[in-house]
Amino acid sequence: MVSAESILPSDLTPSDRGAWRAYCAATPLLRSPLLGPDFAQAVARRRPDARIWVFRRAGRAVGFLACHQRPSGFARPIGSPFSDYHALITEPGVRLEGREALAAAGLKGLRFSNLIDPYSSFDAVAQSANDGYAMKLGPRGAQAYLEAIRTANPKRAKNWRRLENKLEREVGRIAFLIDDRSPEAFETLVRWKREQHVRTGLHDVFGAPWSLGLMRDLFVQRQGPFQGLMMTLRAGDQLVAGHFGVRTNGHFHSWISSIDPQTAAMGAGNTLLLHAVGNMPEIELETFDMGPGHGHYKEPFCTTRIAAGRGLANAAGAARVVQSAQQALALAASRSSAVARLMRRLDHIAAIELSIGGRLLGVAQAFVGQSRRVRAGDADVDV
Repeated sequence: MVSAESILPSDLTPSDRGAWRAYCAATPLLRSPLLGPDFAQAVARRRPDARIWVFRRAGRAVGFLACHQRPSGFARPIGSPFSDYHALITEPGVRLEGREALAAAGLKGLRFSNLIDPYSSFDAVAQSANDGYAMKLGPRGAQAYLEAIRTANPKRAKNWRRLENKLEREVGRIAFLIDDRSPEAFETLVRWKREQHVRTGLHDVFGAPWSLGLMRDLFVQRQGPFQGLMMTLRAGDQLVAGHFGVRTNGHFHSWISSIDPQTAAMGAGNTLLLHAVGNMPEIELETFDMGPGHGHYKEPFCTTRIAAGRGLANAAGAARVVQSAQQALALAASRSSAVARLMRRLDHIAAIELSIGGRLLGVAQAFVGQSRRVRAGDADVDV
């Protein structure tokens, strides 16, 4: 018999926190910095609706689920939409049936966009694929990885070299910093990303105070295994591109990928990624996770795909209540890619905006910006 206890992330005991970390470390698919207790606790410092459900058998913790409990009774993954991966964390060899776990937690269901499910806890749930992309160096190291990328993409590699030479010739000498701690550079990356959201009709995920506060908190987090990490590329004295995210041990997850619009056509983003791979051993990184979506530019760099699912998991006993609405929405989305994009956009707004006013404004902007999204041909939500 499994019991479920709902607690604030700050109330997680050292014993349970250690068990959670051990379960993640024991399963390669669960080693993302976003799946451990540290991310949940960081989010909770900015959001009062953050909760952790601890599942126990005979008094011992066998599973953890970190979510935001909404008034409707449905839960969203902790830190959504920054939770590029989320999962029901369980002890290896102890299978928790997902629908039963949600019912034990008193939830009606769980809305997910990138569910990692290594133990098939939600195997009865119909999911749409939403693969993530990661660069894993492997035993041969960074230079072998770079050579493999160039061999697999000879035309692209030639163009990458040409653009890097053009950037250096027209702007300035290339300099890469794998652990940049400049607050000015960080704020510049955020500004570029927000301006990109406006240009492309995306919702501004940094417009909500909690989200920008979370990013700033993590940027200055430099203690312990869970830390913020920023990589930047400069040409001469000019910042031209950067990535910001979080790392746990040897695993880095990138959230913010920003490029100076004035140098974007010179391939600054590709140059940044190539230099990042080559410098990962310097700070003992083994994995650079670029997250899900936008495979058109990520795929040439990545040798590893991470299977994730998007959908709605209903609690046991609640399936009939929500199934008809879910099927109706799925049918509408299947008939129109524009409808599917708009549905994801509205769900994105609901995740990021905590106030009614913020949601209404976001919805209005979504309809205004939908034409820009269609013209840009960019169907996925990008942080």
